[in-house]
Amino acid sequence: MRAFMDEDFLLRTECARNLYHNFAEKMPILDYHCHINPKEIAMDRQFSNITEVWLGGDHYKWRQMRSNGVDESYITGDAPDREKFQKWAETLEKLIGNPLYHWSHLELKRYFGYEGHLSGETAEEVWNLCNEKLKAPEMSVRGLIRKSGVTLICTTDDPVDTLEWHEKIKEDETFEVQALPAWRPDKATNIEAAVFPDYIKQLEKVSGIGIQSFEDLKKAVLNRMEYFDKRGCKVSDHGLDYVMYVPAEPQEIERIFQKGLSGERLAFEEIAKYKTAFMNFLGKEYHRMGWVMQLHYGCKRNNNGLMFQKLGPDTGYDCINNYAPADQLANFLDSLVCTDELPKTILYSLNPNDNAVIGTVLGCFQDSTAAGKLQQGSAWWFNDHKTGMTEQMTSLANLGMLSNFVGMLTDSRSFLSYTRHEYFRRILCDLIGGWVENGEYPYDEKTLEKIVKGICYNNAVAYFGFSL
Repeated sequence: MRAFMDEDFLLRTECARNLYHNFAEKMPILDYHCHINPKEIAMDRQFSNITEVWLGGDHYKWRQMRSNGVDESYITGDAPDREKFQKWAETLEKLIGNPLYHWSHLELKRYFGYEGHLSGETAEEVWNLCNEKLKAPEMSVRGLIRKSGVTLICTTDDPVDTLEWHEKIKEDETFEVQALPAWRPDKATNIEAAVFPDYIKQLEKVSGIGIQSFEDLKKAVLNRMEYFDKRGCKVSDHGLDYVMYVPAEPQEIERIFQKGLSGERLAFEEIAKYKTAFMNFLGKEYHRMGWVMQLHYGCKRNNNGLMFQKLGPDTGYDCINNYAPADQLANFLDSLVCTDELPKTILYSLNPNDNAVIGTVLGCFQDSTAAGKLQQGSAWWFNDHKTGMTEQMTSLANLGMLSNFVGMLTDSRSFLSYTRHEYFRRILCDLIGGWVENGEYPYDEKTLEKIVKGICYNNAVAYFGFSL
């Protein structure tokens, strides 16, 4: 019987162990998509206890605590932090087969030196150990980032954001890790949302451009894109239901925009036409500015109406949506190709059944301007577990070119989540090592080193064009 989470955790073959320990283990981390707060980096926040750093804002953990029948007061409510931690420990011990069990223990091991396993019985021991460790200056936000080997972070930022905290980080010569903004224009995209008219007023204010028409909107958005670009932004990101493509004439788009601006209810087809026009505009601007376009789709959000009213979005009530028409995705990309304005693009579907679809769509739009110009993003959200990662990379290898893959991202609000890269790298090396051990690929160490290091870090550096 193997020891729990030993140095060869998840590495089942000799080749896998060699690839991980010799090549992947010490590679730095480029976190090109996350949801951490740049203010906490700028202020170099020091956490007072493990609940603050571990459970605050982590809807992955919240979902499982609810599944264990834990009262909401211990999850998002006002229960004492020690009691919240106890409820999480009692939940964690039941999560056999769940990635949270692995992630949590990797975090305890790497950041706090804890070699045991967390449960209701060991909660007091772990609580005291972690809280004592968190007092050390090197366990501040910046210390955790350094300890994780991170070289660059891209946060997720709205077009109306001032980016003041990014500026403060950049000006601080004592912190060597870059923290760059990433453009997330969902509020300008979602014309059907009740907040759309008020958001447009915010956009008017920060851009200094009056928005009375769709053309005015594009001018204001471009103004903010240039503002982001001057502050190092190279990445956009979109949270979509699915990639829509329902083209319409400019006059019709203008009519739809005016309805949205006045808060009128829009038909589904009108929404699709507006989003098609807006995304087409953005895609072309991304191409012109050399930004990467990330499209996250396949999620149905805020399913529990009662809890949404109480807690708002991003609190653990989202699920996989099984509707993402491949023809509209392909047609949208084609609309940009036909004018030679398709930017580098990364596609993420929350539905694992879309892996093969994405793999075949990618191959239709690759060209010589970049190795792997179109990418399938890493297994996302409900799929970033051992099975999901293995299936995503296997599908990509079957239908595309795994060697050009830009690899793992953190997609987290926690500064302890960088061990997810270790988890990913172990799974990657186990997958490739298995192919080699099975005689499906030669043990060419030089080539394997290049492939593994590329997927872990080097491919992303080259793809995004960051200066490191």
